[in-house]
Amino acid sequence: MNKRRAVFLDRDGTINEDVGYPGRYDQVRIYPYSFEAVRRINEAGLAAVVITNQSGVGRGLFTEDDLRVIHEKMTKAFQAENARLDGIFYCPHFVSSASPESGADCACRKPFPGMALKAREALDLDLEGSYMVGDKVEDIRFGLAIGATPVLVLTGYGLGSLAKLKDEGLEPAYAAPDLLDAVQWILRRERENVRDPL
Repeated sequence: MNKRRAVFLDRDGTINEDVGYPGRYDQVRIYPYSFEAVRRINEAGLAAVVITNQSGVGRGLFTEDDLRVIHEKMTKAFQAENARLDGIFYCPHFVSSASPESGADCACRKPFPGMALKAREALDLDLEGSYMVGDKVEDIRFGLAIGATPVLVLTGYGLGSLAKLKDEGLEPAYAAPDLLDAVQWILRRERENVRDPL
């Protein structure tokens, strides 16, 4: 039986505006088109999985409980728009944290693959057949690290990231103006790809 493939989604700057380190849900401004983008991922039979670095926990700006509340409310906001987030995985670490736990040398902060490995275990995913969509260099490096197809969005830090990637000799598979366009590109690619019969 084939494993499910995913569209991994960065959070801040991709699904919602990057406002720094939001510690409450009322500080999170979801881009209006993100609901349709996730709905289209759902309809295509792909998993919609959020993968987010949240060093605000390690920096002491908010707690993991605060973050869980944000993610619960975000999930409900998508549900209200008939869109489903299949999972949200986060890295709370900050290397310079005063707390040994929060400052741990971790393998989960993007571009390291730890969050994808957790998602693969929890949701039975095929990483190599998946996609990673984000606005930062770390998102593209993360996609490459797990063998997924990396897509850059030009919202958030995207424009600056595009220039940095070029300087580093790295190239996303596609650079999209926003998340909805990125998902439309992914679904076109899915339709055009001839896959081996089961």
